[in-house]
Amino acid sequence: MPKYELVLLKNMMQPGYTGSLADYEKAGGYQALRNTLGKIAPTEVTTTVMKSGLRGRGGAGFPTGVKWGFLPKDYQGPRYLCCNADESEPGTFKDRQLMERDPHQVLEGIVLACYAIGAESAYIYIRGEMVLGSKILERAIGEARAAGYIGKNILGTGITVDVWVHRGAGAYICGEETALLESLEGKRGLPRVKPPFPATHGLYNKPTVVNNVETLANLPHILSRGPEWFASIGSPPKSTGTRVFCVSGHVKRPGNYELPMGVTIRELVFEHAGGMRSDKPLKAFIPGGASAPFLTPDHLDVKLDFESVAAAGSMLGSGGVTVMEEGTSMVWAALRLMEFFYHESCGKCSPCREGSSWLVQTMRRIMAKRGQMQDLETLTDLCKNIAGRTVCAFGDAEVSPIMSTLKHWRHEYVTLIHEAEAANLIRPESVGTRH
Repeated sequence: MPKYELVLLKNMMQPGYTGSLADYEKAGGYQALRNTLGKIAPTEVTTTVMKSGLRGRGGAGFPTGVKWGFLPKDYQGPRYLCCNADESEPGTFKDRQLMERDPHQVLEGIVLACYAIGAESAYIYIRGEMVLGSKILERAIGEARAAGYIGKNILGTGITVDVWVHRGAGAYICGEETALLESLEGKRGLPRVKPPFPATHGLYNKPTVVNNVETLANLPHILSRGPEWFASIGSPPKSTGTRVFCVSGHVKRPGNYELPMGVTIRELVFEHAGGMRSDKPLKAFIPGGASAPFLTPDHLDVKLDFESVAAAGSMLGSGGVTVMEEGTSMVWAALRLMEFFYHESCGKCSPCREGSSWLVQTMRRIMAKRGQMQDLETLTDLCKNIAGRTVCAFGDAEVSPIMSTLKHWRHEYVTLIHEAEAANLIRPESVGTRH
């Protein structure tokens, strides 16, 4: 028996479960839809989600029901729901499993969300590389449409909701909700200046809600079992429900683990993921995807909920937990992530576009033992001039690996620089070169 009750991963863990419509219905699927559409007012659905305490599972952790409530009440035109399935964060792979192994759970959540916000059209914006996931979703949509769960006059209620799958083209920035909307409209995926926000000026300049895959997959369970049930799980009142944590790195059993919010990293890594791969001590971990600052062994007993991780100096983010063992170069780890962010910068904002290049070049020089002590000050200044000075949160994300490793493992940077000095690798003509 598992230590905790599975919710989102329960069906797919059953022997022989294929994710088909027949299997999903046999497991109680679409009952929440049957008991909600036309029987409970859309405003009551929103109120139920608010009471549950469900917060976004994509990164920011914004309360889902509150987000829905931002849509204008008196607007009579079209509204849209966008399911953000552009899962591109390094170390994060939960949405992929939810879509590929139990697609109808996600679709039921999408239709329920559309009913709550008054939308007749929903788009699943899926990462372009997820070819299998997009095919599975297309097949599931066809099954659901044939059964009357999607399309016009759903289950005879007079309610219409149609769903389309749209594959992205591989840009990480399109995981940002406004860049996603730009891409969905056929434009280059660049983030928009906010305000106005998508709730009033979203897809095609119409009121739009963008929710993550895992967020939407929770809705059938909340509406079936009640908000009080969901709110009793995790770390009430602000971090409720379960969370699918993606564990990777130097562990014996990497994978997705659904646990209540508030479990510690110690329990996640050493009980569920089997401990360290080579039995070396844990040196560092990232608690919420590549955008989250690194934490240390001193944080092993921090609860994995929104408030506790933030208080420790990081963020829960996408729930991607990457574990590093003793012996890992933290300068190298930070550089690897920095190279990813440099490659994925959309180039719209000068601080990010230019600063990411300088950061990578400075980090490469230090890693190659050609650095100077001055470079540490340069890195700090660059990070301060990028964070908070970009249209979206990408700038804050790209500096977090450097800032957190400088904070906790500054001595590793200093050691590499001292080795460069000792080996006399700094040539006279390179002194003063910053990029």
